[in-house]
Amino acid sequence: MVIEISCIEVWREISNYIDDTIDAELRARMDRHFRNCKHCTAILEGTSNTVRLVVDDAAFELPGGFSERLLKRLSSLPAAPEKE
Repeated sequence: MVIEISCIEVWREISNYIDDTIDAELRARMDRHFRNCKHCTAILEGTSNTVRLVVDDAAFELPGGFSERLLKRLSSLPAAPEKE
């Protein structure tokens, strides 16, 4: 039986997915989710790109106003539910 995974669950595990520290069943569920969810796929690609930039220790100049636009965008995203 296939159990779907929500976007919130994907967001919680995206770092572990990139680091390949999740079990095969969760990876398969997330892979199916990425095939059907453009939003989460974009988050995965963005997070993966960020990790590559940090690991490469690449430094570059950001376009003017980038930080403000990023903060505005991040503040508009729904908050993840608090863990108990």
